[in-house]
Amino acid sequence: MAQLGDPLDFIVGKKAAAKLDEVFGIRTVNDLLRHYPRKYSKGASVLGEDAEPPEAGEHVTFVDTIKKADLRWANRTPKREYLVVTLTDRPVTATFFNAKYLKKSLVEGVRVMISGEVGYFRNNMQLTHPAHLVLNAPTGRLRGSANLKALASKDDDGEVDLSVFERDFFPIYPASAKMQSWDIYACIRQVFGVLDPIADPFPESFVRLHNLMSEDEALRAVHLTENAEERERAIERLRFDEAVGLQWALAARRHSELGQSGPPAPPTAGGLRDRMLDRLPFQLTAGQIEVLSDISDDLAASRPMNRMLQGEVGSGKTIVSVLAMLQMIDAGYQCALLAPTEVLATQHARAIREVLGPLATAGELGGDDAGTRVALLTGSLSSARKRGVREEVAAGEAGIVIGTHALLEDAVEFHRLGMVVVDEQHRFGVEQRDRLRAKAPAGMTPHLLVMTATPIPRTVALTVYGDLETSTLRELPRGRQPIATNTVYVADKPKWLDRVWQRIVEEVRQGRQAYVVASRIDDKESDAAKDDESGPRAIPVTTLFEHLKHGPLQGLRLGLMHGRLAPEDKDAVMNAFRVGEIDVLVSTTVIEVGVDVPNSTVMVVVDADRFGISQLHQLRGRIGRGKHPSLCLLVSQRPELSNAGRRLNAVASTLDGFELADLDLAERREGDVLGRHQSGRAISLRFLSLAEHRQIIEDARTLCVATYPQIPDDPELAFLAATFTNTDRVEYLDKS
Repeated sequence: MAQLGDPLDFIVGKKAAAKLDEVFGIRTVNDLLRHYPRKYSKGASVLGEDAEPPEAGEHVTFVDTIKKADLRWANRTPKREYLVVTLTDRPVTATFFNAKYLKKSLVEGVRVMISGEVGYFRNNMQLTHPAHLVLNAPTGRLRGSANLKALASKDDDGEVDLSVFERDFFPIYPASAKMQSWDIYACIRQVFGVLDPIADPFPESFVRLHNLMSEDEALRAVHLTENAEERERAIERLRFDEAVGLQWALAARRHSELGQSGPPAPPTAGGLRDRMLDRLPFQLTAGQIEVLSDISDDLAASRPMNRMLQGEVGSGKTIVSVLAMLQMIDAGYQCALLAPTEVLATQHARAIREVLGPLATAGELGGDDAGTRVALLTGSLSSARKRGVREEVAAGEAGIVIGTHALLEDAVEFHRLGMVVVDEQHRFGVEQRDRLRAKAPAGMTPHLLVMTATPIPRTVALTVYGDLETSTLRELPRGRQPIATNTVYVADKPKWLDRVWQRIVEEVRQGRQAYVVASRIDDKESDAAKDDESGPRAIPVTTLFEHLKHGPLQGLRLGLMHGRLAPEDKDAVMNAFRVGEIDVLVSTTVIEVGVDVPNSTVMVVVDADRFGISQLHQLRGRIGRGKHPSLCLLVSQRPELSNAGRRLNAVASTLDGFELADLDLAERREGDVLGRHQSGRAISLRFLSLAEHRQIIEDARTLCVATYPQIPDDPELAFLAATFTNTDRVEYLDKS
């Protein structure tokens, strides 16, 4: 008999087991049973003579007699023979390419089963190299494709028993050319033939409370049952499995870190943190004070902090992180701030140096000797400059080290790393942040603060960031100006586009600046949002720049910014815009986060329908940072009554990022939201929806939080969590 943790070699055979591992990363019985059907065939899988013609791409099975078998030669070099079989009772042909081995068994008068995906050519039904099974071979032996032979058997009269194929519903699995759906189904049937009853990982009270099917019943039903109602009950149970499995993985990670030693850093009276608070040119909001208090308590503890700080664009997350880092520096530790782009890393370095003033230039002329130093390390620095920064970091001279992925390189060594701050957390995975934390002294795990300006729905916070305590800043600092957002549908009202450019001219004449954002760099770029066959083409930023420069914005000072510019050119453009030497910055989304130019009052997003909801909200956050009211214009070539138009109207209707985040979650695929968080690979959710199953996620969270400290090594729950903890398995979730 077999159990969930057993390898597949001795159940399905070494050859099949090797293919399952190679194609899907499936190695154990549990892995295989969690490879759920992607759909179920409708109607009888063995199509009767009166059955409706199937749709192209549908998986069909025919049992019929060969009317004609034509041996043909492919018109290529070297020539190859192939076999075209025509059935007697149905207008369908099947083409086989390995004719050398099949031409003796697939002959006129032979009764066969053929199974595969149907296609059409000139309205004629075709199957290309389908699986097949000879039902009346003269020798009496089963001949045909290995997958069908594995399923078929002979009855007492020596006839092939087709009952296994005659079902109202048939599971269709995620498959490949190397491992087809029939192959997987055959392996699953073999496993169920020897599988011991499966123990239920959930407490009996939990199963009763939610009226769930048992684990054993659910796994068998989702693969084998023909009863649609029973299958739905199985899927509901397995939905809970996914929720609990992910929460258990998060609980395991969280408790493993709770047992580690963190660097205790209680606040130092009169230290850099207090001195910074005294010199702030503004008052902290009530929300900032509350969050800072929570973080301060975490940093004072002897176990590592694991906290996420989320907040609206411009809610003041950066100053909170700076004050937290100063508390660590007061205690004798260094801090690292990891940013996803050079533009953002450079912006952070400049902003932190400005807010700290003399406190950031210890040892320099005019610096405060009791202060610290801020170092910036990015990939574009010269080798000599990188070496100098690394030496400064290794010697402990820099208390705050800001950088991109360059911080993760082996050559970067810290003197006494005590805290890691990760900005725009959704752009990094667990492995990357842990790689940076590993640069701390042996035996110590640095405190972790991850920040995101993309508001996160509660279901995502529980599911993706469930190993982190969450703090939220909703209140905007005093003085932030309102942002009016309007949509411009060029297809409906083409003349409105002229008014868009006039508004920029008007603002510039009053001494203000503007952004114009495009979705792609040029026509050669493979845009993530590719042109629909029926939709308008996106306008590249290079084309837009030339059009505006010589057309509607002629006479204004324009700058061009995109990801392919050399780092020094990016810096030059951004500096020119920041000091007012550029009136209008025409850019791609490289300015989405971290760019702070208070004099900018207009944001025009061209082809706005090609951006996500949260991305539009982020872009809008680049304005409204000064003393003047601001305007965001979302321009689209789509009609207002289209789905894209409705989405843009939703963005224009509210400045509440949390409301928009919920809408974004409802519209996007789960893989987009989940990303490569836990293991560096895409998280796979087959039945659980973050948008639709919040209560299930809440219930799973409650169960795991209550259960984990008592029985952390529960083997059944570990099986559920395996999907989210095994880092070397092949992903199958297709991200779009």
